[in-house]
Amino acid sequence: MAICEVTGKGKMYGHNVSFSQRKTRKVFKPNIQKKTIKLENGQKLKINVSTSALRTLKKKGLIK
Repeated sequence: MAICEVTGKGKMYGHNVSFSQRKTRKVFKPNIQKKTIKLENGQKLKINVSTSALRTLKKKGLIK
């Protein structure tokens, strides 16, 4: 299971709740993508990043 290397997001636990209120265990997994990022010195770096963190990095101008 991958963890976001930027935000530290990982899996969370909860319940599936049916109409009859029966609760079964569920795992909520973040949407983790493997991306290659170019650094200022020309090096390439492969990181596991969540899509929400990827949007934030694009908004801040760190990724194009």
